[in-house]
Parts: sequence; C-alpha cells; structure tokens
Amino acid sequence: MISNMVLHSHQLTCAGIAFALCLHHLISAIEVPLDLPQPPTITKQSVKDYIVDPRDNIFIECEAKGNPVPTFSWTRNGKFFNVAKDPKVSMRRRSGTLVIDFHGGGRPDDYEGEYQCFARNDFGTALSNKIHLQVSRSPLWPKEKVDVIEVDEGAPLSLQCNPPPGLPPPVIFWMSSSMEPIHQDKRVSQGQNGDLYFSNVMLQDAQTDYSCNARFHFTHTIQQKNPFTLKVKTSKCHGCHPGLSSPNLLGRVLLSVLDSAESYQGIESRGVTETTPSFMYPYGTSSSQMVLRGVDLLLECIASGVPAPDIMWYKKGGELPAGKTKLENFNKALRISNVSEEDSGEYFCLASNKMGSIRHTISVRVKAAPYWLDEPQNLILAPGEDGRLVCRANGNPKPSIQWLVNGEPIEGAPPNPSREVAGDTIVFRDTQIGSSAVYQCNASNEHGYLLANAFVSVLDVPPRILAPRNQLIKVIQYNRTRLDCPFFGSPIPTLRWFKNGQGNMLDGGNYKAHENGSLEMSMARKEDQGIYTCVATNILGKVEAQVRLEVKDPTRIVRGPEDQVVKRGSMPRLHCRVKHDPTLKLTVTWLKDDAPLYIGNRSKEDDGLTIYGVAEKDQGDYTCVASTELDKDSAKAYLTVLGKAVPPVHSVPDRPRDLELSDLAERSVKLTWIPGDDNNSPITDYIVQFEEDRFQPGTWHNHSRYPGNVNSAVLSLSPYVNYQFRVIAVNDVGSSLPSTPSERYQTSGARPEINPTGVQGAGTQKNNMEITWTPLNATQAYGPNLRYIVRWRRRDPRGSWYNETVKAPRHVVWNTPIYVPYEIKVQAENDFGRAPEPETYIGYSGEDYPKAAPTDVRIRVLNSTAIALTWTRVHLDTIQGQLKEYRAYFWRDSSLLKNLWVSKKRQYVSFPGDRNRGIVSRLFPYSNYKLEMVVTNGRGDGPRSEVKEFPTPEGVPSSPRYLRIRQPNLESINLEWDHPEHPNGVLTGYSLRYQAFNGSKTGRTLVETFSPNQTRFTVQRTDPISRYRFFLRARTQVGDGEAIVEESPALLNEGECRAAPGIGLEVMIQAVLQITWTESWSFVSPCCPDLPLEPFPFSIFLPAYTKNHVDIATQGWFIGLMCAIALLVLILLIVCFIKRSRGGKYPVRDNKDEHLNPEDKNVEDGSFDYRYAPCDEDNKPLPNSQTSLDGTIKQQESDDSLVDYGEGGEGQFNEDGSFIGQYTVKKDKEETEGNESSEATSPVNAIYSLA
Repeated sequence: MISNMVLHSHQLTCAGIAFALCLHHLISAIEVPLDLPQPPTITKQSVKDYIVDPRDNIFIECEAKGNPVPTFSWTRNGKFFNVAKDPKVSMRRRSGTLVIDFHGGGRPDDYEGEYQCFARNDFGTALSNKIHLQVSRSPLWPKEKVDVIEVDEGAPLSLQCNPPPGLPPPVIFWMSSSMEPIHQDKRVSQGQNGDLYFSNVMLQDAQTDYSCNARFHFTHTIQQKNPFTLKVKTSKCHGCHPGLSSPNLLGRVLLSVLDSAESYQGIESRGVTETTPSFMYPYGTSSSQMVLRGVDLLLECIASGVPAPDIMWYKKGGELPAGKTKLENFNKALRISNVSEEDSGEYFCLASNKMGSIRHTISVRVKAAPYWLDEPQNLILAPGEDGRLVCRANGNPKPSIQWLVNGEPIEGAPPNPSREVAGDTIVFRDTQIGSSAVYQCNASNEHGYLLANAFVSVLDVPPRILAPRNQLIKVIQYNRTRLDCPFFGSPIPTLRWFKNGQGNMLDGGNYKAHENGSLEMSMARKEDQGIYTCVATNILGKVEAQVRLEVKDPTRIVRGPEDQVVKRGSMPRLHCRVKHDPTLKLTVTWLKDDAPLYIGNRSKEDDGLTIYGVAEKDQGDYTCVASTELDKDSAKAYLTVLGKAVPPVHSVPDRPRDLELSDLAERSVKLTWIPGDDNNSPITDYIVQFEEDRFQPGTWHNHSRYPGNVNSAVLSLSPYVNYQFRVIAVNDVGSSLPSTPSERYQTSGARPEINPTGVQGAGTQKNNMEITWTPLNATQAYGPNLRYIVRWRRRDPRGSWYNETVKAPRHVVWNTPIYVPYEIKVQAENDFGRAPEPETYIGYSGEDYPKAAPTDVRIRVLNSTAIALTWTRVHLDTIQGQLKEYRAYFWRDSSLLKNLWVSKKRQYVSFPGDRNRGIVSRLFPYSNYKLEMVVTNGRGDGPRSEVKEFPTPEGVPSSPRYLRIRQPNLESINLEWDHPEHPNGVLTGYSLRYQAFNGSKTGRTLVETFSPNQTRFTVQRTDPISRYRFFLRARTQVGDGEAIVEESPALLNEGECRAAPGIGLEVMIQAVLQITWTESWSFVSPCCPDLPLEPFPFSIFLPAYTKNHVDIATQGWFIGLMCAIALLVLILLIVCFIKRSRGGKYPVRDNKDEHLNPEDKNVEDGSFDYRYAPCDEDNKPLPNSQTSLDGTIKQQESDDSLVDYGEGGEGQFNEDGSFIGQYTVKKDKEETEGNESSEATSPVNAIYSLA
C-alpha cells in the first residue's frame, strides 16, 4: 500500500551564499593597486610572545607588499641580525620569514631573543612588532622523599604541588598513584596555584594516596610527583565505642557494625569537634590584586572548618558585574571575564558554616595596556592636498605616544616643511610628489605597547576601474545581490551608478551605493534586469564600466517523492518534477540515506525514479536534488519495504491530492481537491493553508476552514500576493499530512486598504522619540515597494507637521524637548497609492532623570521591624518624565549589639504613584539603619535626599541555632543548645518547656528558665519508657522568641532469645544500611561431651544512628542480651561441674588435635561439633561458685582459674579431675587458615568469633 507523501523541501541559493560571504567588503577601505608605486605594508607577522616547540624548526613570519617589491632585514635584541652568516638560518624567497633549521643539529635555546622585521623599498620602511621568541621547556620534577603526613581528623590540610616552572606553565591536576582522579567537592578541592586543599580531613581520606600531575603543552607529556600518603589520627579507641567501657571482643563486633553506619554520616557522628571557618588561602583578612583590562580576573578564597564552609561573594558598595561573573571550583573562585575599569573596587568572600562566619576583602585594581581609540590609517593624497594621521590610544597609566618615520624617531628625520607633529596627530599641508613615507606610531606604558604602520603616498593618478569590463551577473529572482565596481584614483574619485543609460543616479529605494563602488540591491526583480554603468570621476578625468544583470526564475520541485510502504518485489516510483529557469542548465541527482545513489536496478527519468524488484536493501530515505549554477531545491521521502501485506487500517485520514485552481479572478480563485481515504473515521473538516514567497517564503498560514463533505471552495484573495495552497483533512482521530502544494497564482496589485496598528511613540534617550508600529503582512501590502509615511508634531493645533517616508517599522525623531506629547500618524503606501487617512496617536519624547529629591523626610518607628515614612513630594516640573514611584533606599549600618557583623547590602521599597507616605517593613530589630529617598521616572532615579539615620528597638529573638539531645542512661537526658542567630536585642535568658509522652498520652508540662549564658541542662527522667518533647525559646526584654522543638529518640528493647536449629546474628541499621550476617555454629559442653545442647539463635536490632544517638551500653536491648548470654553460660557450667563432681573423664587430648573432616556438613556451614562422653544427670554444681555479668564464673576459694575461662590457654586437669584451665581447641597455623572460628570456647566466644 502507498501512504501519502511527506515532502521535505528546502532551497539553497548560491547567489545568496556568495552575497553573505562578500558582505563585509562593502565598506572596506580603498587600497592602492599594486601596479602603482607605494610604500611597504606588513601583511603577516608572528605574535609578540612567540613560544616554539624545541623539537621543530623555527619559523618567524614577516610578509609585506609594496611597489617596488620590499626587501627584508631583521634585528635581534636591538642589533642587526646577519642571516647570511648563520648556516642554520635562511629567509624565504620574496618574503621576510626566517627559517631556523635544526635537522643538522643545534640548540634552539641559542636563538631565543627579541626579533624585529624591517620591510623596505624606495618609498619607505615598515616595521613588524617586536617578536619575543622563547623555546618551550618541560623541566623534570626534582626528586624528593615524601614522608607520610600525619594529621588529626577534622584538621585542615594543604598538599603542595610546586610544579617545575615550564614554558608555558603546565596544567595541574591531582590523581592517585593508580591514575584514579581525586574526587573534589566543597571540602576537597584544587586551588589555582595547584595545591590540594582539605577544609577538614576525614578518616576516608587515608584510603588513597595523592599525586600531583603536570601536563606540558608542547611536549604532550605528563609528569607525576611522588605521591603523598596520609595517616589520619583519631581520638576514638579502635576497640571501644561510646558506651563500651573496654575493648573486648563483643565491643569489636559491635564497633565494626557501628563504624559502618558512621561512614554514611560523615565526620560529625564520630565526635570530631566542630570549628568556625578560617582562611587557608589567601591569608589574613585582606589582600590586593592587580589585573589588566580585557583579561579575566580570578579571585579565590579557600577556607577550613568543620563542617566544610560555604563561600559567598560580594562587591562592596554594589552588585557583582552583571553578565560577566561566573562561580567556579564549588564557589571558591569568582571569575570576571573581560575586565574593565568599572570592575575595580573591593570584593569580599564570606565563608560560613553553622559555627560562624569570616570574610576576606580583596582590593582589585584594574590597569590597562595600551589600546586603540584611533589607529592610524594609510593616507593617499594628491599633490597639493592636505591630510592628517591620527594616533590615539588609552591605557592605565596613560600611554606615551612616539612617532617614527621609516623606522627612525621622527625627531631625527630630515626636516619636512609640509609636515607638523602635534602630539598624537601629524598634519600634512600642500604635499608634493616625493613625500611618500611609512610612519609608525608607538603607544606604550609599563604594561605593553602598540605599534601601527601607516604610509603616506602622494600620487597623481586619473580614475581607473579595477574590475573586468562588461561583467555578467546572474541572480535568482527576489534574492539580494550586489554589483561591484572597484576603482582607484588620486585625488579619490567620486563614483555614480546609472541604469540603461538613464540620467538618474541610482541610490535609495531598492538600491544602496557603497563608498567602495558596490551597488547593493535588497531584492532583485524581473524589472531590475538591464545594463548598469558605474562612472568614476576626479579632476584628472573620468572612466566608466558596464555590468549586465540577468534575473532568473528560481528552481522549484513542484512534485516531490512521497513516503511509500511497498511489498517486496514490487516496482515503486518516486516522483521528482522540477520547474526551473529554461536558460539555466538543470541537474537532477538522487541521494539514498544522504549518500549518492548507485542506480543499479533503478531507472532514472527526468521526472522521477523507478525501482524494479524492490528488496529490503532498497528501504531508506530518498532525496531528489534539483540544482542549477545559481540555486538548488530538494525533497525527501522514506520508502518502507515489507515482506507481507500492509495492514489496511489507519487512524488519521490520508492526505488530499490533485489540487487544482480554476475560475481565476483578481480577488478570488476556486480550489478543488480529491479527498483521501478517511480510514474508517469520517472527515469532519478541511483546512486550507497558503504560502507566499515575498515576505515569508516557506511559511504556511491558515486561510479558511470548510466542512468535510465538500471538495472545493472559492477562496478570497488579497492583491499582490503570489499564492500557493495546500489542504489538510481532519477527522475525530486527528489531522492528515498536508497535501502536495498547488501551482502558484499571482494576484494584481492595489493601494493598501488599511494602515499599520499598534502605533506608539516613546523616547529611548532624553532628546528623541522612537515611533514604532506593527507592519502590514504579506496579504495587507497589496503592492510592491511597501513603505510608511510617518507624520508627527507637538500636541498643539497650531504646530506644523513633519513627515518622513521609511520602509522599516520604526523611525526615530531627534532633538526633541524632554517629555512632551506628540501627535503621530503612520500611513501605508505602495507603488499603487496610499491607504486611507490614518488615525492620530499620542506619544511622548524621551525622559530625563528627575532633577529634585523628596524633602522633609520624616521617620516614625512603628515597632521593632517597621517604620512609617512621610515626605514632601517633588514638583511635577522637576520630574522630567512620567512619575513611576517614590523609592526609599535603606541599609543596616550596624547592630546595637557589640561585635555582631551585619550585611550592609542596600535594599529599597517602592511606593508607586504620586504619594507622600509609606511603610518600610522587614527590618532587623535592635539595629542602626540609614535611609534616603528618591523619585523615579521611566529613565531612572533622581537625586537622593539627605541621609536619615534611625535605630530600631529591641525585638524578640529568633530560635536557638540548634538543640541537641543525648541520653547517656535511662535516668537522665542531656540538652545542649546554641545562641540564636539573630538575638534582635540583649538576651535575658532562655525558657524550656517539656513534657513526657507515650503515643497519644502526654504528661504534665514542666518549665525551666536559664540565664543568657547557660547552654546546657540535664533533665532527670521520671519515666524511663516515655519519650520527651522539648520547646526551647530565647528571651529578651520584649518577650520570648520563636521556639525550637525537638524530641528525644525512641528506646528500642528488642533483644530476644528463642529456640531454633542454629544461631543467627542479624544487624539492621535502620534508615542507614541493612546488614544480614548469619553464622551457623554449635558447641558442646567441655565437661559433658555427649550432652546434647540445643543451639540457640538470637537477633540484634540496632537503632538507626541519628544526630542525637544514645549510648549503647545504657540500652535495654543490650542489657537484656548480655543477661541472656550470661544465663546460658551459667546453666552450661552448672551441668559441667555436676559432671566433674561425679568423676567424669574428659577426652580432651583425643579431640583437641583432631582435624575436621572436610566432608562434614557442619564444616560447610561454618559449624564445629565436638563429641563428649556421657554425663551423669545427677551431677551437682560446685559449691561456693557464682556467675558474673561478663559470662565468667568466679570461685571464692578454689585453685581453679575460672577467671581464665574464656581467656586462658590449653585445658588441663589434675589427677582428681579438677578443672584448672580453660578448655580450648587449638590448631596449628596451617590447620586454621581460612577458618573464621578457630576458637569456640564458650557461647559468648563463639558469638565473638563471628567478627
């Protein structure tokens, strides 16, 4: 099945490209033809600072033109450089470029220095810049031994790079010795000097080493410094933890789990002291920096602190330069691009964290190397003419101007009566043949120099046309074009253009004549064809040349290929019917998937492409390209090849086809089309669109809409529009693709019937009024050469009207009084006549800044954060524009509290309209403020009123910065807080309200008051189960401030013991991580080898670590777990001692050294089984024994070392069977490798062995 076409068409006009490429030549300066005598001109030279690769030959460029051909010489370090004496140095033929060849050996360093090129002929000498030649260097890193750096956790650290000084300087970056990039963030970052800065060191920073790398530009090599290794010292014991009193085995088990949780919480949860920021770079509180105009300024501030500080940038007395600033390196660097003198001033960076803030002030001074204001230009004079060379430059400091003539100071040149030097200007009067020379202007200061060559050539030359005679220019209709007529003469001739020998000079309307002789046409029409004559005239004669212009029809694809879906083996045809200018040769080519198409099994005809026996390989995009020497057009379609029939059902209608125009009239035409398939959804509407090719070619506009049961319509048309139509079908599913466009229909012209709308008049400067309007579109122009007659006068019936005819929708009236009303009219006109008389609109000329400031400004304090203002309004005559608002600028000058830094950023409040009162709110209490008033119009602010000062009374403070809760045990809660960020007055104390709650039940509210210096308090718990809610407020004399609310964390008592076939330890760190650790193991009694003991499981649920976590040793779940373990051990030992008292035998030696059977299933799951001899169930426990909470058994009067049970060595027994040592199972080193549990002395130790 064939689907309807999607036509992708575009047109590219070759003449348009050529015009765009040459447009910059239209106003270029007139040059002396090279066949005429002229002094040298430098055309190419190397850069001033020239760095070369030592591995290559050196080329120092210097090329020049002139007549006679210039000769070249060089100086090196201010002395003549004899090229002929050095066999390695040569000069290119007919060029001054030096070539230094090192293929035969030699050291490039020997040729470093300052070079300058001189180009000479009979009429003068031109100079190049002084070229400073340097050879690139990539020095090796000095060998050094880098010791391990020990640093406390939380302390700042900087790793110095100190790269070798390369030329140009190397690019610095940090990596590990394994070439992994160092992750950088606001805590760890590289400074501009290449050093690596740590705002605070964390334990994780010791996991890698740090190596500074330098990449050198010319050699493309990277040199790596010996890596730094960090050792981070922490005050925390590695075997203990808060709440664990000793580094025992159980402590190590829990510590490993809790440390894993802490790694997600950062440095704070490890108890590192939080610190206020301090600057690592730059040092101190202030510094200065000098920068040259036009380069980028980079300011940097790197601060230490815990937590890592945030950096903010400000400019004193104003905002940061708009559109030029960029924050880099995590806000630690401020880049200001293309610095100018206005960027001088004081900048400061503010480093802050929750512990405080500091700032560093950087004073920026902008200097400037010389830059041109007026660069001297070549001067061509006829004998007896006057002229001048001007050399104006600026800089900081002000550059000095030095004139040279032919490379020598002008003071030492032979006297010339026709020449007068006056500072930055040389004046020539009554010049004569033979006065030609090259003048150099050198503008220099301590930061650099500028050197410009400008020759004075005295010639007596009649006019000449430099272009070929009888040129033929071809252009596509309605495209922009230009006719060139380059000329020369001395004196400089005047040039005029004429068409077909007519007497009227061409300039204006569709034509624009440029000073260099080109005639530009904004839109070439058929009537513009003809012969154009350019005439150049001076006092010595006249010369003319002719250019013939031909306007060609554009190339258009009127029927392009359609998207098709075809079956394999069929014969699809892709259409490409082209309309073009018959005088131009047409070439039609095909592309497949944007590559040239190989014809093969395809047949190419003039109007299409046929594919025989289509296969899957033929599927793809097909593009038809129709081109001539001037333009081209293309259309694309996609061909889909299927192996089976295409499903017949589609959602949207097929596109209409076969559009036809009939009943052609001046203002109407009948459009007929054939509907496409509705695809089982009836067509409801047809949308007719049009496109015109004069104002918006290629853009389609909706024309009208018709019911879905018609297939023709009479369309209303506008005059002077080249119409093309297409139709879109619409059903309930959606819209079809547009139809193939119809043929074009051109209506005849008429005068406009409407005038522009949206007419406005407003000033852009104080002495003008810009009149703008909405221009007529393509269907409203009604004729060629649409233009607008603009009329205006002062709003005075006696005033006279001024008028101007323009084509653009804008006209500026200059030299107007300040802000006066004008009557404005804009009338449309074309070549057929004018539109009806337009309406009159009112506009206003430009505004100027107000001349007066509000007076008698009075301030009344309403409360601690608001004031009421009153003022005397300014007289309306002083506003010089439309009054927009009164504006109050205010800033916080200081706080009434000592040593409290405040931001002095200026703010303002607007009071729209003509009023004399207002309210300023959102002030900070207990502060000194300053305020000034201005009146504002459309131009800006007027002068400022007298500055008023006022204090604000005390207010209530903000909430305390934080409230921390710690629970060291079940009997007390420790509270710690910080002062409010905004005291808003003198603090008189704090008030604390708290109450216990358990679910929905709440207890009695208790209240405590504290002095202003107290920041700690301990609450004695009355209920160990309930949680507590705390409300803390700071207080001034005015009252209590905002409360900070915190709750004590929940206590989890979830240790449990239950019978199960194995023991599992599952540790869950809620909201942080989840660790499932299952270790299956079993044990038997050392005294009863055959006593079957049921292994037991237990689970440990650890609460999530939060900011206010509690001490683990005081938690109920932990105490319960320890009790359960102790009880189990006690029961086991009672059974053992009963057995011992009955005289049991212990096959210890038989089992101690017995190897584990690798096929034992208990070995596979990590368990150990020991078989014991049967025990007598009537055995009794030992007397005088007791158990302790640590799981050991102590005897009051016995030689048996039960303290060593769980600590001692090999088990031993006396002859009477008394237990004197710990029962253990030890293996040799080679037997125990890879075994997680080499000791299983007791249930407790077995649990410990899981670590």
